[in-house]
Amino acid sequence: MVATTRSGLFGAIELAFADEDLAPGLTSVGPAGGPPALLPLHRARPMLYDRSRATETRSALWHQVVALARHDADRNGWPLAAVWLALPGLRRTVFRIARRFGADRDDVEADTVTAFLETLREIGPEEAEPGSVLLRTACTHAWNTARRALAEVSVENVEVVAAPRHGPGGLWQADFAGPERPDGLSAPLRVSVPADRVEGVRVGALAREWDLSDTVTDTGRLRRGRRVGALSLRNTGRRA
Repeated sequence: MVATTRSGLFGAIELAFADEDLAPGLTSVGPAGGPPALLPLHRARPMLYDRSRATETRSALWHQVVALARHDADRNGWPLAAVWLALPGLRRTVFRIARRFGADRDDVEADTVTAFLETLREIGPEEAEPGSVLLRTACTHAWNTARRALAEVSVENVEVVAAPRHGPGGLWQADFAGPERPDGLSAPLRVSVPADRVEGVRVGALAREWDLSDTVTDTGRLRRGRRVGALSLRNTGRRA
């Protein structure tokens, strides 16, 4: 058996078909239009991605894969063999998703395989390019799932996120400079808040915390009015 260093679901599937062939198997058109010849899996896979071959030839081969997987009444393993044949078209996308979103690669692989198998049941003989539809649908599903997962966990534990950036005891400092008065008695208002309380919080949330909601709401409208002051927020480092 051929050794493999890959791990995860993709690695397990690669290992399962390292020296495996299934019956009934794929066939290819013989030389000079002769009778069909048996086509081993290890030879079929590179043919499916060989752009020098006619699209019709690759599509016909994919249609064989779909038919064998959908009608595998004897449980010969064709649905999983179809995944094995698709791995070259799925692996790069899984890697990109895991790197971009910080997702667990095992989860992305499992989600991609699930989407591929679901699409496999829906491909009909009228589909012009079944391979493209299978790969594109599975990859798109994986991208969308990763984006939804990112949105769900985008608000993390603030203390955990803030500590490495600002260190324990870090401060955010807000200065509210009011309008100048004729008598010269105006002075800026300075408020210091621990960084782990406001890291990543929107200005509106800060305004509510500091009882400035009305001011922020008013200045957000599309109209001009009397300037009531300026609010700035900056990181000042550690507390003394």
